[in-house]
Amino acid sequence: MAPLPQKRPRQLSLGPLEQEIMAIIWQANLTTATAIHGYILRDPDRELAYASVMTVLQRLGKKGWVTCDRSQRPYRWYPVVSSQEAAVWKAHQQLADFLAVGNPDVVAAFADSLDTASVEQLDAIARRIQAIRQQRQAP
Repeated sequence: MAPLPQKRPRQLSLGPLEQEIMAIIWQANLTTATAIHGYILRDPDRELAYASVMTVLQRLGKKGWVTCDRSQRPYRWYPVVSSQEAAVWKAHQQLADFLAVGNPDVVAAFADSLDTASVEQLDAIARRIQAIRQQRQAP
């Protein structure tokens, strides 16, 4: 099983515009605020000020999602974590939040309500966890 990614944003939650801008950055891998703004405005029904894009990019930077290369103009923004790493961290957080309920009856009720495919996935997960534990205990 692969370990958790090393890079983790300081704050995992993103608003809708932050998510949209992250998707654009992941697609381009390195882009400018002007390019992001132009990409969003390709939709004729959208209105968005350039300053709003800059504000969101700065917030994404503070949250640990993007970083800015200021060595040349225009400044270039690139992701700190990949979309795959972000998905892993979000899933990890959701599972941790679910388990934080701490009530085995709640977890059992959830497991009892799953369909066959989901139960098979849980069984596969349990087998992988068991295998990892055995590897850790092996000399």
